[in-house]
Amino acid sequence: MPLVAYLWVAFAMNYVDRQMVYSMFPALKADLGFAGAKLGLIGSVFMWVYTLSMPVAGRLADIWRRDALLVSSLVLWSGATLGCGLAGSENSFLVWRGVMGVTEALYYPTALALLASHYSEGARSRALGFHQSGMYVGVLLGGWYGGWAADNLGWRKGFLIAAGVGLLYSVALWWGVRGSGVNAESAAARSAGSVAALFKSRCYLALSAAFAAFCAIQWIVLAWYPTFLQERFGLSMTDSGWNATVFVQVSLVAGIFGGSALADRLRKRWRPARLYVAAAGVFFSAPFAYWTFDAGTLWEARLCSAGFGLFSGLLAANAFAAAYDVIGSGNRGLGGGLLNMMGGLSSAGMIYMAGIWKETIGFAPMLLWMMVVSLAAAVLLAVVATRYKQECDSSSL
Repeated sequence: MPLVAYLWVAFAMNYVDRQMVYSMFPALKADLGFAGAKLGLIGSVFMWVYTLSMPVAGRLADIWRRDALLVSSLVLWSGATLGCGLAGSENSFLVWRGVMGVTEALYYPTALALLASHYSEGARSRALGFHQSGMYVGVLLGGWYGGWAADNLGWRKGFLIAAGVGLLYSVALWWGVRGSGVNAESAAARSAGSVAALFKSRCYLALSAAFAAFCAIQWIVLAWYPTFLQERFGLSMTDSGWNATVFVQVSLVAGIFGGSALADRLRKRWRPARLYVAAAGVFFSAPFAYWTFDAGTLWEARLCSAGFGLFSGLLAANAFAAAYDVIGSGNRGLGGGLLNMMGGLSSAGMIYMAGIWKETIGFAPMLLWMMVVSLAAAVLLAVVATRYKQECDSSSL
């Protein structure tokens, strides 16, 4: 089995563990007393810690053994998942969500840097896009599993089972990564790049801004769409978890595969191609997010969420591959970590603010303003990519 397949499974499990909680909100409210803005903190605490840990995790991926970092992350975040299942109060649950944020942060920049080094430049979008699809399959499974477990097993047992599966898979991941010809990518064979070089790339900075705008919208959808369906259409936790994930994630995976193949093909003739495909993903997905939360019927919400997922796939497949086109190979871990941090900070803030604003201005007006910001960021990225396209020729591939 190729390296990317082993990492795909690990990445999907990563998102099952973090995502299932959003379909358990009513159970956590009843059992631990979570309510209102504190429900939003469940997502925000994780995202704040996760994203602020990204630069350190990314730099570690540039200088330490990546195989050891990957497996250690899986073992440690599975332990944090176990802690969530055993939590006896709101505060202890939030502490374990924070621990999960630190431990999961070790995985992502390490996996991306490893894949970017292992696969050729001409196949990079497809390798990273396939890996990224694991996130959305994990979100889909986590959204369904969280609601099903809360309804049928109890939320605590749901966390305990997820933790056990993660610990078991850590053995397979270690064997798979070491057996894929990676040879641990010895730290002695790599040298870290200059931090200052990242901030001299106008394309990288514009990509970071567009990615942050996109993530703010994406995580409102991922975190609050089940609650929207419960409140607007009276669905159960199981039904809302399923409807909030399946239409988005299936179409998103289709967008990822189509967008990654398109970008790899265009990249052969058009050096900034990945930047333009990423910008298109941000530009066209934002209106569908707004229409999803403005829907008057369940089927309208389903169709609009599918449209959001399809165009989101263009960005998801190419954001990090585009970043690696404009930064040097010595900064792959740090560059990926900082990019993910920018998206995570905006995500965490909007998850929390959505918990407050949904009671005042409502979901649809909130998404309308976020749509305007995202459209502007997408246009900025396209303009910068056109004006400074020579950056794509100066990076160390």
